[in-house]
Amino acid sequence: MASMASFLATIMACALLSSNTCHGARNLADTTPPAAPTAAPVPGIPAVPTLPAVVPTVPAMTVPPMPTVPTVPQMALPPMPAMPVPTVPAATVPPMPTMPTVPQVTLPPMPVVPSMPKMTMPPMPAIVVPKLTMPPMPAIVVPKVTMPQIPTIPSINVPMPFVAPPPSA
Repeated sequence: MASMASFLATIMACALLSSNTCHGARNLADTTPPAAPTAAPVPGIPAVPTLPAVVPTVPAMTVPPMPTVPTVPQMALPPMPAMPVPTVPAATVPPMPTMPTVPQVTLPPMPVVPSMPKMTMPPMPAIVVPKLTMPPMPAIVVPKVTMPQIPTIPSINVPMPFVAPPPSA
């Protein structure tokens, strides 16, 4: 029984690990704005080649004609047969039986609730809260730290393996 549970756990783990995240990546790619073009070339890195302005033409190709679809002959359908409407016979319902009357009964008088004696409560004693004086809070001095400037990393149109695929056309 333990081996069956272990096998089921392995199957569940495999199913979870092999789940597809393509929909999320596609949604991210479709909703992410395109990258901004680079401002200036970076020294030491070759420039990205540009595409040719003239797109080569594709030679014309002849396609065989589409075969004709046979027409369906027009047919007259038989008329719909008349359906007899069933008649419901009138039924007579027996009269409703009369409900027996409940006899009038005199109830005994309600017992008197004994009254509570009048009591006076002793006065509430006054609670004295002692007044405390706290010492002043010492001032906390945070030293001013200047961080060095982060060097800029040039943006290059190099595909990264972890970046989402391009948006669908």
